[in-house]
Parts: sequence; structure tokens; C-alpha cells
Amino acid sequence: MKYTLLATDKNSDARCGVLTTDHGNIETPIFMPVGTVGTVKAVHARELKEDIRAQIILGNTYHLYLRPGTGILEAAGGLHKFNSWDRPILTDSGGFQVFSLGDCRKITEEGVVFRSHIDGSKHLFTPENVMDIQRKIGADIVMAFDECPPGQSDYGYAKKSLELTQRWLERCVKQFDGTEPLYGYHQSLFPIVQGCVYKDLRERAAEHAVALDREGYAIGGLAVGEEADTMYEMIQVVNRILPQDKPRYLMGVGTPENILEAISLGVDMFDCVMPTRNGRNGMLFTTEGVINIKNKKWESDFSPIDPAGLSFADTDYSKAYLRHLIKADEILGLQICSIHNLSFYLWLVREARQHILAGDFVEWKIRTIKKVTRRL
Repeated sequence: MKYTLLATDKNSDARCGVLTTDHGNIETPIFMPVGTVGTVKAVHARELKEDIRAQIILGNTYHLYLRPGTGILEAAGGLHKFNSWDRPILTDSGGFQVFSLGDCRKITEEGVVFRSHIDGSKHLFTPENVMDIQRKIGADIVMAFDECPPGQSDYGYAKKSLELTQRWLERCVKQFDGTEPLYGYHQSLFPIVQGCVYKDLRERAAEHAVALDREGYAIGGLAVGEEADTMYEMIQVVNRILPQDKPRYLMGVGTPENILEAISLGVDMFDCVMPTRNGRNGMLFTTEGVINIKNKKWESDFSPIDPAGLSFADTDYSKAYLRHLIKADEILGLQICSIHNLSFYLWLVREARQHILAGDFVEWKIRTIKKVTRRL
């Protein structure tokens, strides 16, 4: 994998580049639709490629390990073959999901013992076997196994958690570098920089990750309840240390405003369930503002979903028709909302890239945030 930095913005830390993988190029900044269990909910691979114009999607190690299982994925030739997606894939390590299980998991130095949310069966994740699982899944970019502490953790817990994450990261690197890809193409391991909201811990985590000299770096443990300004401060702290010639991935973020602000701070890659999850609940992000399509005001509005026509769904269907589908609990309504919102998110990062290249990113960002965040 290779990252090529193409341009930087003169009035911010925004940048654009190209990430080259064996499954194709990724133009950054980029948003990555979340396909937790091998599918982006309610969206075909063809729609992802041809309409939404996604360049890379996510899978999740925890969920794919439990269903369909690594045996099936390996027999299929990896996740790319299994779900018919021939572009890059990134897999999260499953750390966030495991630690979200609360009382159903136990953390030790070795790893995490947890019970499946599906059938209650007992499992063990270690840095070593999570690397092996991700080899079998076959993603182009794999994440280190980390502990994701609660966002409001006190300093003592955050420090202890980070030290464990750093020891696990070293074990991940050793295991990953001691094994080979299974399907004939290159895989890259990204460390995850943790440290909660504590500047010195974030700095320590970033320095430790950089010393391991990987092909890219992720920033984790943000957008978990802290104020937006605190999140932006932590991004700045970390990005001052991360190398300029490697991609930076902000995990699980976020709103359109969050994404544009983080781009201005030098972040290259994003993922979030918001466009699909909120879409399935009737919230639409549009070029004109935010719409709750369930509201009665759209009942007889026969105008296009989004006049910008970001996807075929925007112009093929009216707001009134989409409202009818959502109110009637029709599955097509969920599909239309998901396709539209993902198209909007991919449009947003493409536009950001164009304005970084044009040299007017900051002015465009201010105008765009004001417009796309207003309630219609």
C-alpha cells in the first residue's frame, strides 16, 4: 500500500491524496460506508459502486468471526469473493464491539474473554488471533486489537488502558509481520491511537504508534460522548505527531460538520453508521439541509428528495413518496434513505477534495456547514 500526498490547503491542515491498494486506488479525503457483517445495510454492491461511488467499505472482525465464521470466509476466498466487492475493504478489529458487551466480557493481559451476543457462547480474542482472523477475512487494511475505554474514563483508568493497548499493539505487529496474506494481495496493519481526552496520553500513544512504522494510523476512542471541541483538540494533538506521508483514519466519525472540521485538521479517512442508521429512521442529509421525512410537512411535497441529484433515488422519487414508504414501514423506504445518505456523504468528501485542490477549502467549508446542518 502506498499513500501519495497531492495537495495541502494553505489556510488549514486539510490535504488530499491517493491511497494505492491491490484492489484499487482510494482518493482522499474519503468516507467509508460501514458494512459490519459483510453488507452495507439495505444496499447492493452495484449501488455502492455505480451510484454511491464508494471506493472502500468496512467490515467488522467481531461480527464476521461469529457469522458466517472464518471457515466460510476462507473457503470463499476471503470477504471480497464472499460479498462480491472488488474494491478495497478495511476491517475494524472488533475491539469496540467486544468492549461494548459490558458484563459479557472480561479483560486480561492475554486478551478478552467474551460471550457472543447471538447465542451466549464463550470466546477469546487476543492480539494474535485477531490478526489471524483478519488475515482470513482478507481486508486490505486491518486494525490493531485495542481496548476502547469509555469516553468519560478518569485519568488513571485511561493510562492503564493505554498501556495495555500499547502492549497489545506490539503483539499485533509481531503476529502480523510473522504471517503472510492468504489470498495473494497485500494487507496493511494500522495501529489505533487511544488516550481518551488526555493530551499527554494521546501524545504518548501517537509517538509509540509512529515508532512502529506502519503504513497508516487510526485515531480511536473519540466521538464517544466528549464535546466536539475536545474531539478536535485531540485530533490536533495526534496529527502533530503522525507522519505527513501516511494516511490518518478517524474512527466512527461522524456528522457532516464533524467530517469537514476533521478534514481541516488533516484527517484523510472516515467511517460512521450515521448515514445508514439515521436514514433507516427517516433522517436525510441533503445539500439543502437536514430533513426528517416523517414530518407531515413532506406529505404532499412532490419535489425531488435532493435537487442536486446525488443519486438516482434523489430524482426518481419525491419527498412525498418517500414519506409514504417510511410511514408504511416499506423496506424500499429504508433502501432509498440509505442510498441517498451515503451518496451525500461521498459527495461531501469529493467536494472537499476539489476545494482543497482549488485552494478555497476553508471558505467552502464554512458555507457548506451552515447550509447542510440547517433543519428543513
